[in-house]
Amino acid sequence: MLDRRAFLATSFVGSFALLAGGCSSAYRDPVVGSKNFTEQLILGEVFKQMLESYCHVPVDGRFYLAGTYICQQAILAGRIDVYPEYTGTALAAVLKENAQGDAAQVYAEVKRQYRQRFDLEVMPPLGFDNSFAMVMRGEDARRMGVTVLSQLAPFAPKMRLGVGYEFLERADGYHGLVRTYDLKFAALPTVMDLGLLYRALQNRSVDIVAGSNTDGLIAALGLVVLEDDRHYFPPYDAVPIARPELLSRFPASRQAFEKLASRISADQMRQMNYAVDGEKKDAAAVAREFLQAQKLV
Repeated sequence: MLDRRAFLATSFVGSFALLAGGCSSAYRDPVVGSKNFTEQLILGEVFKQMLESYCHVPVDGRFYLAGTYICQQAILAGRIDVYPEYTGTALAAVLKENAQGDAAQVYAEVKRQYRQRFDLEVMPPLGFDNSFAMVMRGEDARRMGVTVLSQLAPFAPKMRLGVGYEFLERADGYHGLVRTYDLKFAALPTVMDLGLLYRALQNRSVDIVAGSNTDGLIAALGLVVLEDDRHYFPPYDAVPIARPELLSRFPASRQAFEKLASRISADQMRQMNYAVDGEKKDAAAVAREFLQAQKLV
């Protein structure tokens, strides 16, 4: 098996190569992109298989792009045609704005600004909200008696925080979180690949991590999500971001994404994530099983 550091380096270099080269999208089959964590890989496969089924053309998958910035640049450059995004991420990390209003209002604002500023289409939400989730070992949360983030401040000085690369710098990430909840951790956060966060919790390298609401390993490993009782994190509804050229060249692609609207619940996404992360199933097979069970293909 490829060493993980070598894989990540290859993925990172490949992401920039994707932006720097490649032919125009005008005369090629559709290309689906995704970020570099399990849920994105599964959603990328869902998009790919839906497009193949509805458009009757081969679809290329360019998965494990390094993160939000790389995916955004890739779709603007025409190197990919669609990828899964989250409304809160689009608002904070791409548009650099604070969330105001409920999930529907955030979606409407992201849709409006993506069309106006980037000429990109934000398709209907898939049906689940993948908010950031502050996750602890279950036994620690029970021992401390904490269930919500506002109870964490007295314990934070003895706790080590683990986060993904983007969380440290995002407008909806670390700095706003510690201000909102008056958290002073034992040290600066340990920054790591998203796939390593729960392993770090398990081996006690860290005591709390910034994970995701739909991570399949949370329940499987006996971990606990602390409620964001001050509503710091904005809504993160999962949505397809698509280039208009895809929708015009392959009109059935719009139907494919509309068929996916509100069809993936948070629980279903957790189950698919766990099938890949916990049961080591192939992401393409997991996506296919879901789509067939839902009679979408």
